[in-house]
This record gives sequence, C-alpha cells and structure tokens, in this order.
Amino acid sequence: MKARYQYRFYPTDQQQQSLARLFGCVRVVYNDALAICKQSEKKPKSAELQKIVITQAKKTEQRAWLGEVSNIPLQQSVADLEIAFKNFFDSCKGKRKGRKVGYPKFKKRTSSQAARLTRGGFSLKGEGVYLAKIGIVKPVWSRDLPSEPSSVTIIKDCANRYFLSFVVEVEPVQADTKNQSIGIDLGIKTFAVISNGERAVSPSCKALDFRVRKLQRQLPRQQKDSSRRHKTRIRIAKIHNKIADTRKDFLHKLSTKIVSENQTIVLEDLNVSGMVKNRKLSRVISQQGWRDFRILVEAKSEKYGRKFVVISRWEPTNQVCSDCGYKWGKIDLSIRSVLCRNCGTEHDRDENASKNIEMVGMGHRHDLKCTLRNCKTTSVARSNEA
Repeated sequence: MKARYQYRFYPTDQQQQSLARLFGCVRVVYNDALAICKQSEKKPKSAELQKIVITQAKKTEQRAWLGEVSNIPLQQSVADLEIAFKNFFDSCKGKRKGRKVGYPKFKKRTSSQAARLTRGGFSLKGEGVYLAKIGIVKPVWSRDLPSEPSSVTIIKDCANRYFLSFVVEVEPVQADTKNQSIGIDLGIKTFAVISNGERAVSPSCKALDFRVRKLQRQLPRQQKDSSRRHKTRIRIAKIHNKIADTRKDFLHKLSTKIVSENQTIVLEDLNVSGMVKNRKLSRVISQQGWRDFRILVEAKSEKYGRKFVVISRWEPTNQVCSDCGYKWGKIDLSIRSVLCRNCGTEHDRDENASKNIEMVGMGHRHDLKCTLRNCKTTSVARSNEA
C-alpha cells in the first residue's frame, strides 16, 4: 500500500526565488489549460493540452520563461487538471461516492502552492534532496523513509511554510492486540467514548479561535493589495495552521493508540454534512474532525491488518439498553444518563451508545432482544447538565 511521508524544510533566499518561479509556472500552465478547456466545445486530451500550453507556449515571447523551470512539474500540472475533470465527470454520472465535485477552478496566487516531481526530477543525496533546477534542500528528517519514494510534492502553504511530501510503498504490519473488538461513539464535548470505558477529550482552541475572529474582522477594513492586509492574512493563516496542526496531532495519536490495541474497530456512520446545517453547532462540529478521524482509523487498520467496521447511521444506539436490549425510544440531548426500567441499570448515554455500536458491528445485536417484559413501555430518564 502507498503512504505519504511529509517533512518540513527551510530553503535559502535563492531557493525561495526558484521555488516561487516554479510555483508560478505550474499555476500558469494549469490556468492556461483550464481556459482552453472552457473555450472548447469538446475537452482536449491531456497530450494535446501539454503540446499547446507547454511546448508551443515556450516558443512565444509571453510564455518564454516557462523554459526556466523543469518540464516535469509542468506536465504533472496538466495531469492534475485531467484528474480534476475525471472526478467532476464521474461525480456528475454518479460513479463517484460522497459529495458532488464541482467544475475545476483557476488557481490563485494567495492560495497554497504545490508542484509535483517524479523520479526523473528529484533524487536523494545523503541528508538532502536534489530538486531539478532548484538545488539540494535539506528537510528535517523526523523519521526515516520506509522505501524509495516514487514522487515528491513541494508544498508552500498560506503561512509561507515549505514541505516535501514523498509517496512511498509501505508493507502491512502484523502486531498483537490487547482487545478483540471495540466500539467508539463520537461526540462534541467528549470527542470519543470507547466501549471499554475510556474517554478522549479533544484539545481546546478557544483562545486561538477568538484571535482568528478578531483578525478576520480587521481584514476587510484594510486596503486591498496593501502590505498591512498581506501581513494580516499571513497572521490568520498561521493561527489556522496552528489549530489544524493541534487537531491533526490529537487525531493521529488517538487513532494510532486505538488501532494498535484492538483487532476490530467499529464506528458509526455520521451524517456530518447534515449535522453542520445546525447553525448553533456547525462551528463546533466542523472543528472536531470526525471525518478525518474515520479516514485515519481506516487507513491505519489496513496498514496494521485490523478489521474496520462502519455501522448504519439509522441504528438506534442511543435508544436501546446495552445490557438487556430494552428499547426506551428517543431521548433529548440534555439527558446524559438513563435508568433502564427493564433491568434497573443506570447507563451513561455515551458509554451505552459505544457498547451498542460494538455489539452491532460484531453482529450480536439480536442476542439482546427481550421476549418477556414485566413493565410498561415507558422509560424513565434522569436529566443532568451536559
């Protein structure tokens, strides 16, 4: 299986100029190719686009500077546009799962920049990496590469940070586990409640979020294309990156711990796109990163040879007693503990849901159905402060 290994590096002033020239050429080639596709009745093939926007464009005075950079990232830029159109057409035809993909857009100078090099455009030189027509850069090797990389992507984010992202081949790892199976209930106040009783609380970023809101109010009042507005935009980008890095670090550590200790991991399929329509909870839900957590757990389960199960979102995990299977029905979100009238057990709402998620994922849900009930079908719930 393939994986990405990303490292940060600090280019010199001359290398920064060369990288800025490379990013500009890649962006111009992509935008020129997209403009041709918009003007054409039928989309040209990738080979035709490369001939027009690269080979023929270099011979003109307006695009002669395209010859100052390597030809490989320019070709990969056209290939990226081809993939963007393929995803758009597959989404329109219903072949692509998930949200619908929109029509490709033009790249902006103020957005994050990227350029991809294949094997002919880079090579490993001891502690450094040689990039074609840029020179040798020295990334911070936080970990060793597991195999020879097939490609590398040079990334410059909105906060002017530089990264090298390598694509490498990774072999699956087989390791012993502590538990046979586990169920995870994702929430807002407590990020994850696990069926074995453990809880994971996501890091709070309220102070950083307050600073972002304050700077975002200042940004539209400043003159466009001014140096002050540019500095404010960089400050906002840096805070956003700090929030994203904090969340990413938390999700990586939690997903690695869960996958390494359990053989079967069961999650619930959440309708996140529908939940964020609630304007009171949309910001909090978006900052949790539930989708990112699911992707990380699924990818690491494949790497470590674990079984990853996702149950239906329509399973009544919050409406059923995890001990006897008695169904008490829907309860309000303010109710955090429930007393089962059938078996007399008091359950924490989230822990009960995580246990039900585990049982449904393992196929044991029908074993708990109650055939005899000596009480009415009404349930008693205790309302506590969230």
